[in-house]
Amino acid sequence: MKTFLGIELGSTRVKAVLIDACGSPLATGGFDWENRYENGVWTYRLQDVRHALAESFLDLCTDYQNKTGNKHPEISCIGISAMMHGYIALDKDNNQLADFRTWRNTITEKEVEILSEEFDFNIPQRWTIAHLYRALRQREPHVNDIAGLNTLASYVHCMLTGEKVVGIGDASGMFPIDSTINDYDQEMVEKFDKLALEYGVPWKLIDILPKVLNAGENAGYLTEEGAKILAPAGGLPAGIPFCPAEGDAGTGMVATNSVTPHTGNVSAGTSIFAMLTLKHSLSKAYPEIDMITTPNGKPVAMAHCNNCTSDLDAWISLFSQVLEKMDVPADKTKLYLNLYNAALMGDADCGGLVSINYLSGEHTSGFHEGRPLFARTPDSRFSIENFIRSLLFSSIATLRIGMDILTGKENVTLSKIHGHGGLFKTPIVGQKIMAGVLNIPVAVMESAGEGGAWGIALLAAYAGSKEDGQSLEDFLENRIFSNAKVTVIDPDPGDIEGFSVYFERYKAALQVERTAVDVLNNVNDK
Repeated sequence: MKTFLGIELGSTRVKAVLIDACGSPLATGGFDWENRYENGVWTYRLQDVRHALAESFLDLCTDYQNKTGNKHPEISCIGISAMMHGYIALDKDNNQLADFRTWRNTITEKEVEILSEEFDFNIPQRWTIAHLYRALRQREPHVNDIAGLNTLASYVHCMLTGEKVVGIGDASGMFPIDSTINDYDQEMVEKFDKLALEYGVPWKLIDILPKVLNAGENAGYLTEEGAKILAPAGGLPAGIPFCPAEGDAGTGMVATNSVTPHTGNVSAGTSIFAMLTLKHSLSKAYPEIDMITTPNGKPVAMAHCNNCTSDLDAWISLFSQVLEKMDVPADKTKLYLNLYNAALMGDADCGGLVSINYLSGEHTSGFHEGRPLFARTPDSRFSIENFIRSLLFSSIATLRIGMDILTGKENVTLSKIHGHGGLFKTPIVGQKIMAGVLNIPVAVMESAGEGGAWGIALLAAYAGSKEDGQSLEDFLENRIFSNAKVTVIDPDPGDIEGFSVYFERYKAALQVERTAVDVLNNVNDK
């Protein structure tokens, strides 16, 4: 039996999924990790990557052995995915030159202003090109030695295969893509090279970016060294083919069957973003909206927010600690289930409570840094139901700003939007809250909890088993999702009205958030 492996390096967990040719999961594995705030940037230490890959793959193999009795699966194709965008600069010997700067950083405001004006195209702060231009403008010593730029996905892919390539969806978060040629926009490349002349660097941009590949193309083979990274104890043969590496945006589109124009999805976990696949580009550039592509090169409008469930998760962790102090077993799954469901019993507008979930900066609302906060008026109805509801509303509120642009100013219409990610693991609640906040029916597939690791495994299956001339759309529609179980929840009028009241309170509270950023310093800054 052909099997296909997908590994995704997410914000808090590295997850591996093994599937069959029809997309059914056969085994899973994972390893928890967390970002660090060091030297003024959000980062991960790349030396931790090898350990995380090996542990997640070992966990998958253990699960596979428990289920089948076989120690190692026979893998037909592998795919790597990771947090989209970010900045990893390497020298000619593939040595790391600077801190890995993740999507969470909001330190490139001036650079994106210059680039967006120069290109007449919105460049988000987390994009690779924004971080490269900042390094140039800061005259960081490493820039002259750059021989390769990477996202985390393309870095890991190269580590395992030796190939300096990237899937087009992830590439579209490095530098703007021209969907007519499925490659970097050549006119904008030339404009950047002219900007770089001032800094006397010895390279041209196109020479340090990875080669762009489309979904379904061969992206190299597992090397002997790569096999030892994934399976240090042995048992994994070299020579297994790879599909192009993708970011979690692209894998989210695949996992929700949202690669066809007029489809869309929203991913809600550590960060939150909605992606609407378009037939044509938007009428103009918006600083709140990113233009990226599907893994097969279709234009996509993305409303992206850095903060989603991290603050909510921190509060639930606190409640878990309270239970432990009282010698009550703290079952996290049951705790999430009960607290999420309590939110459905709260006042529609959260009873006067308000939460701002900004653990980091948030470009959509103009914040360079974040300070999670909670506030209420003296006469508010302070209950656990209203408190959890306010945390859930807060997790989605900033996304609503971007969605209002797409559905209002650009008149983008959707019959429904597919949800996936951690927010939807608890049945009904996240789906119902999301429908009310966005005022759009929200569909969730039975496979929604599998997330991006499953999505990149599907791309590996497409590359490894597609029929001649078969499009990604047809592969997903006919082989993977033809019998998918989907639940759809329509927006509740009470939720719509309640969030409308809450949203005005939320936007007013952003003034408090600005003051909090100004006066509350990080402990480590003192």
